Amino acid sequence: MFVGTSLTAGLGVEPDQAYPALIQQKIDSAGLNYRVVNAGVSGETSAGALRRIDWLLREPVAILVLETGANDGLRGQDPDSIRGNIQAIIDRVHTLQPAVRVVLVGMNSMPNLGRVYGARFEEVFPEVARANGLPIVPALLAGVGGVDSLNQPDGIHPTPEGQKRLAANVWQTLHPLLVPSS
Repeated sequence: MFVGTSLTAGLGVEPDQAYPALIQQKIDSAGLNYRVVNAGVSGETSAGALRRIDWLLREPVAILVLETGANDGLRGQDPDSIRGNIQAIIDRVHTLQPAVRVVLVGMNSMPNLGRVYGARFEEVFPEVARANGLPIVPALLAGVGGVDSLNQPDGIHPTPEGQKRLAANVWQTLHPLLVPSS
């Protein structure tokens, strides 16, 4: 299950062009038995994800890819609050379904919020991952953010080609979790 923002939902592209759908294609090509659920919601904050996590986990989940915080960062929310919400989501997931493996997705800050805020915001993700022993996608938008040709005119949401890069970024961390260990 992919829980996230408009980046995960695939705002502005066809549903089959969003990176979770592209991950499903990679899973199918690898002959792995997983079904991707895209639970991305445009505009969602970490507080919103926390409010709906119980509802999302009504069905069994093997792996939860958590992409949240981008909209918090766009709004200049306090990084400590973002960290608290993400930790609460992880705690709730492990309470409701202890066997779920969580993959945290890191985010970069927008440069207009300044270096101090940016550094505090960006450190939330690796700190939470370390504290919980979680695998992390270092930066979802690596290789895409700031590249005009890979983003829609809003400069925030990836084009179909940009979504392919997002899928590659996530796949590097996700794939080893999907392959049975020998």
